[in-house]
Amino acid sequence: MRAQGIPPEVRQKVEAIIKKFNETVIKDPDCYYVARYRGRYVYLDRFDHGVKGPICRLEYTGRMDDWDFAIYLYSDERYDPDEWFFPGSDYVDGTVEGALKAGLEAYP
Repeated sequence: MRAQGIPPEVRQKVEAIIKKFNETVIKDPDCYYVARYRGRYVYLDRFDHGVKGPICRLEYTGRMDDWDFAIYLYSDERYDPDEWFFPGSDYVDGTVEGALKAGLEAYP
């Protein structure tokens, strides 16, 4: 059964993962990920020198290590859970960090 929403404690964990990734992997104060939440989805956007763009969407399945992933396709202006032929797809492993890595490679 799918989770109806993302619990506050899970959101806190997601925010901590994003903060750590921004600080230890990206290491650029002008380039960083941010999260938006809607229902059971977390949308990962990235600010890059003042420009915000969508990167991917994760669907909460009830476990921190089993998120469903959908990459944002700029060509179609939508999130596509069935698209797996993009740079960085090998990082998608059900984790938030894997999604962050995949997005960084897909949209450097």
